[in-house]
Amino acid sequence: MPIRWPVCCASLSLCLLVGGVGLVASTAHAQTVATSTWRESATAEEQALDAAAFQPVEAALATQYPDVQSAVVVLRGRVVYRFYRDGEPERLRDTQSASKSALSALLGTALAQGRIGSVDQRVVELMPEWAPLNPDPRAATITLRHLLTLTAGFALDGGPRTRSGTAAPLPVREAWARPLAADPGQVFAYDNSVTPLLVAVLEKATGMPLADYAQQQLVAPLGLAAPRYQGSIVHLRTLDMAKLGQLYLQRGQWNGQPLLPGAFADASVQVQHAGGPPVGLPYGYLWWVVPGKAARPTFMASGFGGQFIWVYPPLDLVVATTSTVSPESGQRGQALHLIRNPVFATVQRRVAAEPK
Repeated sequence: MPIRWPVCCASLSLCLLVGGVGLVASTAHAQTVATSTWRESATAEEQALDAAAFQPVEAALATQYPDVQSAVVVLRGRVVYRFYRDGEPERLRDTQSASKSALSALLGTALAQGRIGSVDQRVVELMPEWAPLNPDPRAATITLRHLLTLTAGFALDGGPRTRSGTAAPLPVREAWARPLAADPGQVFAYDNSVTPLLVAVLEKATGMPLADYAQQQLVAPLGLAAPRYQGSIVHLRTLDMAKLGQLYLQRGQWNGQPLLPGAFADASVQVQHAGGPPVGLPYGYLWWVVPGKAARPTFMASGFGGQFIWVYPPLDLVVATTSTVSPESGQRGQALHLIRNPVFATVQRRVAAEPK
């Protein structure tokens, strides 16, 4: 049955759960601790096995998934498959709301450096100039955790763009001045105006623009191409989206060096709130979490139209996809179907082909 997203949230959550449960039993032998070394190169034997295993994915992308524009698959720390419909691996892609998960990583580094006290620090302590903007006494109790889990309680307009997660973010002062519809921490609401609030907090705490701090803390250490920033959205190479997923899979470690506190990385991809629309899954710190029976849950960054960073720890697997950014692409859900069907099946075959 076709997956309809983001409108049919229940279908998305059900399909994610089915995909996760279907692999738990068959991958009991898989690694439970991710490798800490990223490797893009491969031996001739590995390349031959990769090409044979992923031929069905290549064929499916050519005929069944025209919305999907790029895909990178990383298995046990090594890139095993790449696809670029336009033939441009270096192109910076529009990640839509998957940008939120990249922002989560930067906040984690600021916490590690002591620039922010804790996720339970009140926002007005970090941004005292905002205190007079909102007369509701509950606004003074909003913490960084509430922003990270999208549970600050601000009233949303309830229109179709809000329900689909595509509402444009408000300017910072206007976003903070909004009335509250719920006590902080109680109600999940997919509020895109939280992103500029978090950026403002980060820039104030670090004393530098977002782009400069990102370059210092993530772009250079991970070997990412210089991102392009467009409002609240970051444009990244598909490979670099996969690297971000791998960083969280490795609990904040990169080539033996801690880039994020392990406790923050783990908490980010564990259930912090029951979540809700537009994806219909539990939520961590700006990451969606797929509940399941594995020791570490599946987690993902999700952007409108089919932009995904999908991480499946039982297989030490990261899949990054970008798709045409449109309501129609979102409704068809081709990227999600690609991940949980031909890609999963192929990865299982590839793991089985490894020398014992």
